[in-house]
Amino acid sequence: MAIGTQDDSDEMLSEINMIPFIDVMLVLLIIFIITVPVIKHAVSVDLPKASSERLLDKPENIRLVVDANGQYHWNDARIEDEQLPDRLSAAAAMEPQPELHIRGDRAVRYERVAELLSAAQRAGLRKIGFVTEPATQ
Repeated sequence: MAIGTQDDSDEMLSEINMIPFIDVMLVLLIIFIITVPVIKHAVSVDLPKASSERLLDKPENIRLVVDANGQYHWNDARIEDEQLPDRLSAAAAMEPQPELHIRGDRAVRYERVAELLSAAQRAGLRKIGFVTEPATQ
């Protein structure tokens, strides 16, 4: 849409056609309106909160330690692998259900901790947590 006379064919039009720019901007706006909610809700992550407070174990909490050799310790008492499922099932049957605090040595194989988590899940424990030392600064 040029403003001016049609008689001047030798002169160049110094007007920018804004219609294609507006079309592109509207398409981009529609794309962002559609994709932003999808991106925002696609991966919902509840990040953990670190605290320097010492976690006090309640008497009903179970401290399960996996030492560097891969051996299990139930409340500081050594147990065999065969005893673990029975103890976890007994803990899962308690009401209210105790929390399972897992303390894994950094040198232990991940497989041992994964076996422990799998056994706790099969037993029906719902409150499982990992205990770590706060990082030094």
